[in-house]
Amino acid sequence: MREKKREQYDVVIIGGGAAGLTAGIYCGRARLKTLIIEKALVGGLATYTNEIANFPGFPEPLPGLDLMNLFKKQAEGFGVKFKGTDVKSVNFEGDVKIVETFRNIFEAKAVIVAAGGRPRVTTAKNEEKYLFDKGISFCATCDAAANTDKTVMVIGSGDAAIEEGMFLTKFAKKVIVSVIHDEGKMDCNEIAREQALSNPKMEFKWNTLADSFEGEEQLERVVLKNLKTGELDPVAVDTCFEFIGYLPNTEIFENILKLSKQKYVITNERMETGIPGVFAAGDVREKELKQVSTAVGDGAIAGVGSEKYIAETEMFEKQIMQKEKVGLIYVYSAINAPSRELLPVLQETAESYDGKIKMNVIDLYKGKTLCDRLSCDIEPMTIFYTKNGEVSAVSTDCSTPAVKKQLDALLA
Repeated sequence: MREKKREQYDVVIIGGGAAGLTAGIYCGRARLKTLIIEKALVGGLATYTNEIANFPGFPEPLPGLDLMNLFKKQAEGFGVKFKGTDVKSVNFEGDVKIVETFRNIFEAKAVIVAAGGRPRVTTAKNEEKYLFDKGISFCATCDAAANTDKTVMVIGSGDAAIEEGMFLTKFAKKVIVSVIHDEGKMDCNEIAREQALSNPKMEFKWNTLADSFEGEEQLERVVLKNLKTGELDPVAVDTCFEFIGYLPNTEIFENILKLSKQKYVITNERMETGIPGVFAAGDVREKELKQVSTAVGDGAIAGVGSEKYIAETEMFEKQIMQKEKVGLIYVYSAINAPSRELLPVLQETAESYDGKIKMNVIDLYKGKTLCDRLSCDIEPMTIFYTKNGEVSAVSTDCSTPAVKKQLDALLA
């Protein structure tokens, strides 16, 4: 078997949707060597949306494909590279992250997981023929305006299905809802249920599920099957909206990243996954709203976070944990008067060794990630002593005699 080719990058981004492209723009602009890996169409699910009318800066609606092409062009302008392939496995354990595809092994200092997801589908007959731009949609916010004064169907009765269905009534003349339960029973919250049942534009087909989708080039009918009688009911619609769940593309990250019960990646507000140097952004992560605009925000934060992580890693290795001299690292709290006042005293002590001591100062709050690398959560003051790039001692006794005793021992 032919050996896989190895390539090195500063940042590898898994997924080329809105989040991944935005992260790529930020990383490329920071002059980081960046690669975006996308197994399908660059732009992700947004490319299947006929009209995007709620993305800031574009007064006129434009096709999702056009908007995503603008994202891609901007990323390419900053030197971002693209690879159209599927990621087979990842290894995030070491300082060098490994992303493996069928033919390549990519090594990166940081990785951004922006793998997105896919809507859960009914698997009814002919469904794949009408997915996305042929009559089946998964986003009412995206396609509601295009269905003004038309008849649409909503499949599902959870919170998302019913709330999106009510939103569609602002545009469509009729919204037909297919529900698998008995009359009056839904999976949504009680307030949404009552509002939907009292909405004159909403019609319900109880005890039904989609049996097949029919039409020439575009969807014309959804054939519903009654779960109790087996009767088939062809319903003429212009568009069918499916809201029966969403599946994040996280299979290869199980037992590697922390996932929610629904298999979304769990991050903090800085898009950090809990593994240093690994971030997640966009629809793949656990969050409330999944839209192009929120994906862009996620991607921007992850891109900036990656840049900061790489810069801090370099500074930590080359400056803070340097091997040339005995090191004194003072971690202090700038808002704590005693620790702040001790800073010039320690600097004077270090200078008294005529260049034999390398002193670094870290503000506990501004340099929190650096403190995390030192496993330091003690405040208001802690001193780390290093030799040959390794921590030799840690002490909260920052008095001049104690500091001199430690330094003299390391220099002996």
